[in-house]
Amino acid sequence: MGASPRRYPDAFRSEAVDLVHARERSLPQIARDLGVTEQTLRNWVKRREIDAGRGASGELTTDERAELTRLRREVRVLQQAREILNKAAAFFAKETS
Repeated sequence: MGASPRRYPDAFRSEAVDLVHARERSLPQIARDLGVTEQTLRNWVKRREIDAGRGASGELTTDERAELTRLRREVRVLQQAREILNKAAAFFAKETS
């Protein structure tokens, strides 16, 4: 299994994107200076654009992605609870027959 991706602090990401937007140096140069890959830095720039409402249609903001993850988890828990209740109802219905 490969190593898990490195997690950078939000403040670091924000400052890196600010450097790209300042256009004092090229994106590849900024990435090298900060010790991140060019693609990582491009992803951060794109994420800020999406979060600012300037993304392509259908792209989810960070908040929307977090809510979707939370809702999917909640649905999974509720489905498990329903399955348990259905099995319990079937068990007790069999017992009372």
